[in-house]
Amino acid sequence: MPVPLSCLGSRLKCSLLAFAACLVLGAIAPEAEAAARAHKARTAHVEAGAGKAKVKLKAKTKVALASRGSPKLGRASASRSLIRTKAPLAVPATPSVGEASGLHQTVDPLSLRSSVALVVDQDTSEVLFSKNTQAVLPIASLTKLMTALVVVEAGQSLNDMLEITAEDVDTEKGSRSRLVVGTQLSRGELLHLALMSSENRAANALGRHFPGGLPVFVNAMNRKALVLGMRDTHYVEPTGLSSRNQSTASDLARLVKAAYDYPLLRELSTSPEYEVAVGNRTLQFHTTNRLVLNPQWDIGLQKTGYIAEAGRCLVLQARLAGRKLIMVFLDSAGKYSRLGDAERVRRWVEENQASNAHRAPAAVMTVGHRPML
Repeated sequence: MPVPLSCLGSRLKCSLLAFAACLVLGAIAPEAEAAARAHKARTAHVEAGAGKAKVKLKAKTKVALASRGSPKLGRASASRSLIRTKAPLAVPATPSVGEASGLHQTVDPLSLRSSVALVVDQDTSEVLFSKNTQAVLPIASLTKLMTALVVVEAGQSLNDMLEITAEDVDTEKGSRSRLVVGTQLSRGELLHLALMSSENRAANALGRHFPGGLPVFVNAMNRKALVLGMRDTHYVEPTGLSSRNQSTASDLARLVKAAYDYPLLRELSTSPEYEVAVGNRTLQFHTTNRLVLNPQWDIGLQKTGYIAEAGRCLVLQARLAGRKLIMVFLDSAGKYSRLGDAERVRRWVEENQASNAHRAPAAVMTVGHRPML
């Protein structure tokens, strides 16, 4: 059956439309494919950038951890880090007993850094300066002055060889010593090191080799304190490492006066340096008090001390302006402040002596009473 002309026209029109659509689609497909490829490339680039960012972040994180003490990276790596980390908070220093008791608030005429101070004439017992002299405080290695006094008065031979053992190792504060376990030195050498260099193991060995051992030695220290009238003094061991070794400035002035009567203690305590042979080596020790090297000072006997609970301490006997003076400085704040306080007292005494040919006037007593030596 013949197809009507009108139908042929419609079919031709549809074919033409289909052909046009194919042409259009053929033109669009390459553009779509190119766009897809571009999108894929952009995605890959973004992912690569993200990967690099992750790598950088990991590297920075490792450096940051190193600056905080990571065991995997050293300080050199940490120093190259662009990441700034907060510095650790400083741990506040433990206050001394004197500071905790408010003694540092006491104002004195010489503006001393020591919370306790006493200056007394050795011959007349006249008090020139007094500050908190009745305060009972830890005395650190000032203890060794009593240790030395007991050893000398016991009359033991200074030539006896004594050995440093594990019993002499400090378990109180963990302090170090060059006198290793097994070291053998004479009693005289140990006494020298204990007084001049404040050697803890030397002092403990002296007490341990006392007849009856360490407990008997400590009892002898306390008995001697009572004999000297040191009523506010108590010892529990011979080194001063224990904060339970306590005394007052007034009591310590009595101890200095008693120790000064022994030329050996005067000589050893003011010695600037000393060498000892330990095995195949020679060890050199030095004084803990640089004032003994100062030509402006004529020091007859001295001892320093320090533990955190006691602060910086110093006792000494010196001739100033023609007078024998005993000085006690306890609980001083600052590494060199006790020496600075001694210098302030020396200048004060000499200046006042220049204006008074007979004697320096006494300062205002801040706290306490005059000790009777």
